[in-house]
Amino acid sequence: MNKIRDEAKDFARESIELNEYALAHDIDIGVAPSFLSLCPVRKMNPELIVAAQNCHFEDHGAFTGEISIPMLLDLGVKWVIIGHSERRTYFGETSESCNKKIKALFSNKMTPIYCCGETLEQFEASQTKAVIKEQISVGLASLNKEDVANMVIAYEPIWSIGTGKNASKEIAEDICSYIRGLVHEMYGEASNTVRILYGGSVKPENVREYLSMQDVDGALVGGASLKVDSFKNLINNIVE
Repeated sequence: MNKIRDEAKDFARESIELNEYALAHDIDIGVAPSFLSLCPVRKMNPELIVAAQNCHFEDHGAFTGEISIPMLLDLGVKWVIIGHSERRTYFGETSESCNKKIKALFSNKMTPIYCCGETLEQFEASQTKAVIKEQISVGLASLNKEDVANMVIAYEPIWSIGTGKNASKEIAEDICSYIRGLVHEMYGEASNTVRILYGGSVKPENVREYLSMQDVDGALVGGASLKVDSFKNLINNIVE
């Protein structure tokens, strides 16, 4: 919940050259602004991937305060973050509701960025893989293999988001590899092309070491992506 429309528009304008630079190095970058800023950002920087932060699984109805997939499509938005830890923690999002949203997105030829991750208590109790298994097995249930191959999954340990407490690159690799294995059990060769990201206190100083790991295909970045200079440093540190 950051940036009013003019601030988001300025960010999009300042990131035009950055996006061109990233694409020239085979790096996809995108942003997920608030619903009110989706249209201004897309208009200002049409080549940038722009994702919504959430959606409802129904096309329309008596769901006051929700945003439907047709509304997003009307803005030209094709990517949506699903199941972010803050949605799960503060708004009662479950793996079951995420599954409904993912199915609805695929039905509309859109790309979900599905988030999973454990709390500090679960991490300290060595429950990480049990939590991840539930989130993946339920969240990705009864999908089409071809769709799964083209989606994005983001592992975000909740204890590492915005706390400055980083999961080590070894932990990130272990869990991202575990996720890929779960996808392989469910959907076979789709696990070879599904993109798995790591998120949680990712900064310019550490992004390269995370992305050096075999099963970490990218990063879902929070605070470090709010300013163009920091965003630029993230890309530079990946390329160099």
